[in-house]
Amino acid sequence: MSTTLGTVYVMTNSRINNEVVAFRRGPDGTLSLIDAYKTGGHGTGTRRVSPETPGGAVDPLASQGSIALSDDKRFLFAVNAGSNNISSFRRNVTGELILVDKVPSGGLQPNSLAVHEKLLYVSNAGSDTNGSDSNITGFRIGARGELNRVPNSESSLSTPNAHPASVVFTPDGSQLVVSELTTNHLSVFDVKPDGTVSRRTVNRSSGAGPFGSYFLPSGLLLNSEAGTNALSSYTVSPDGILNVISGSVESGQMATCWVVATRNERFAYTSNTGSGTISFYSINTDGTLELVENIPSTPEGSPMGAPIDSGVSRDQRNFYVLNGNQGSISVFQINSVGQLIRLQVIDSEEVPTLGAQGLTVI
Repeated sequence: MSTTLGTVYVMTNSRINNEVVAFRRGPDGTLSLIDAYKTGGHGTGTRRVSPETPGGAVDPLASQGSIALSDDKRFLFAVNAGSNNISSFRRNVTGELILVDKVPSGGLQPNSLAVHEKLLYVSNAGSDTNGSDSNITGFRIGARGELNRVPNSESSLSTPNAHPASVVFTPDGSQLVVSELTTNHLSVFDVKPDGTVSRRTVNRSSGAGPFGSYFLPSGLLLNSEAGTNALSSYTVSPDGILNVISGSVESGQMATCWVVATRNERFAYTSNTGSGTISFYSINTDGTLELVENIPSTPEGSPMGAPIDSGVSRDQRNFYVLNGNQGSISVFQINSVGQLIRLQVIDSEEVPTLGAQGLTVI
């Protein structure tokens, strides 16, 4: 009898009824559909959150982290960018979801989430037409997964229309890093014991178009650059200053926007939407990066995928990536030297061809 090894979740971002779609991981990491679960809110569909963002219908939220899991994996959170709220779900032991709460996001067009212990922060892209600025807002996660807004937690970014592309906590939760796509800034905030943030430190990104951010357990920050088509690594000082370790290691591809890594800190992977490829980088012990190879997200001879959000399983055996122009998920095995071996490209009627966003994996 086969055993369940985990679950992969993606979000439809549908304009009328946003949903989170769950897939069961088999023993080899291949996926089968569980079900789709309504968030109670609305996505944007194929509408871009800002005319300044490049993704179009393939990546309407222009962000990494639009769905996120709690540290203990009991709860899942999803943004509803079309209705300006956040939904929280409770997970059962087989991966099914039960909606427990939906709260206003503290701004317009929420697009990225970060979780550390019982604290959640959301980035709101804002809206030029409605005069709403980009910001971040904090919430406490309750015992049932309910969300309670942290008083006075709303904070502005470096400019009113910064367009946050990702928000992430440092591993110890003491700082929060926001990549600002349209300003080429990485803003670092101190996180206070009461859940509010203070002392925004604005850093210039190593390359143009900072997009996806990912922290390794050691504290090394990886940031992908959609303009430079590269990956950079940084350390974060207590004063919020980012120190470049590897600056803008180019992928040689187009639209290098998302980044994830293995927990053992050896391998990193970026999604190159414009080229239909995944870049595999090795991470050296000193935090420097080396490009190893690029591989297509879909098989040769089949329609080219436009890979966007991705994830690595906790057991480090599998890499998953959502193809934003197909609504499909490509499944790979990670071998002992970090290379990706394609196992499956799964389509589901539950995931729209265009507009789907976010991916997280257990």
